Amino acid sequence: MLSIKVLGPGCANCRKLEEIAREAAALAGVEAEITKVTDMQQIIAYDVLKTPGLVINEKLVSSGRIPTPASVVEWIRAAA
Repeated sequence: MLSIKVLGPGCANCRKLEEIAREAAALAGVEAEITKVTDMQQIIAYDVLKTPGLVINEKLVSSGRIPTPASVVEWIRAAA
């Protein structure tokens, strides 16, 4: 099972990224545990300067933008 983390304080962009991550995991046919990380100390530990951030299996794949669902599917497949 993949570990996917959405990093951010809970803003609209963070919620949108969580939706995209859930959609992408379903499209990729992969089981994933999706977690929201809102604690700034934990977010900074991933070297994220701008939110939202996306971490797949403890690897930061996106920061400061909302990636397309197709990009997230590719990252999920590469990590699976």
